[in-house]
Amino acid sequence: MKDQIDMVTTAEAEVLVALLRKVGREIVLPRFRNLDPAEIDAKTEPTDLVTIADQEAEVALAAGARAIFPGCEVVGEEAVSDDPALLDRIAGAETCVIIDPVGGTFNFTRGLAVFGIILAVTRHGETVPGLLYDPVTDDWVIAPRGAGAEYVSGNGARRRLSVRGPVALSEAEGTVPLDLYRPERWAEILRAFDGTRSARSPRCSCHEYRMLAMGLADFSANASLKPWDHAAGALVLEDAGGSAVVEGGRRYAPTLRKGRIVAAGFGRTPPGIRSKMAESNSASNPRIRRFSVEAGRFMSSAALRIEPDRATS
Repeated sequence: MKDQIDMVTTAEAEVLVALLRKVGREIVLPRFRNLDPAEIDAKTEPTDLVTIADQEAEVALAAGARAIFPGCEVVGEEAVSDDPALLDRIAGAETCVIIDPVGGTFNFTRGLAVFGIILAVTRHGETVPGLLYDPVTDDWVIAPRGAGAEYVSGNGARRRLSVRGPVALSEAEGTVPLDLYRPERWAEILRAFDGTRSARSPRCSCHEYRMLAMGLADFSANASLKPWDHAAGALVLEDAGGSAVVEGGRRYAPTLRKGRIVAAGFGRTPPGIRSKMAESNSASNPRIRRFSVEAGRFMSSAALRIEPDRATS
């Protein structure tokens, strides 16, 4: 990674936002609650879905990205599904645009308005900036790296975002990707969150990170490091004062492929923070590990297997 990372310009960021809004308005929303069964297909699992909206939106977003950043690499979820080697381009690219054309595809196919378009621009493997766009409400969260995260409404009203900060464990609310696991294991996974107020599974990284950055959630645990799920959201969260940490205490980076991640609504550097990976005492399954991040009065712990059982969209 270069010592000095080149940021995107304000003009480039504005054109990126315009691109996401156009794709959402002209490609994604017209298909919402209007999909023919033949326009939905399964990839690796019955719940790992792709639709014509995903495919057409990714093509349009990729073309738009190349027009804004000539010569850039583009890594999109659907393209990687066909050619996993594309992931290798993130680390070496001067500029790479990482795209999730419809984050929350399962929700999208079920007519649930919990989906979004996720886009991250990386320079030498570091995100600059991250964008989380909701086509339904036509609003977005953006972080240009190091300048704070903002919520922007469709009429242009802007609001600086800040995470909720440390809370008592009994008050902590967060998200857990239960869809990555077989149903018979859901109780086992949720036991790791005993003592928290709630742990839900919204099936949409776009909105999970938006909730964290807007101070509406406290933690999000995930057993998958797909860059289109985390590259934009992790930066947004950091710029809002939160943290995204991979097991072993490493700060999340888009170049990481394996491991589990805990994103949290508190900073990664204040006094008292501790990240650790320890073996669970579970007699029923010694492979379960517990990943704990502690800061102040808050501790979120996620008991997740080394590998998830299934893929999902």
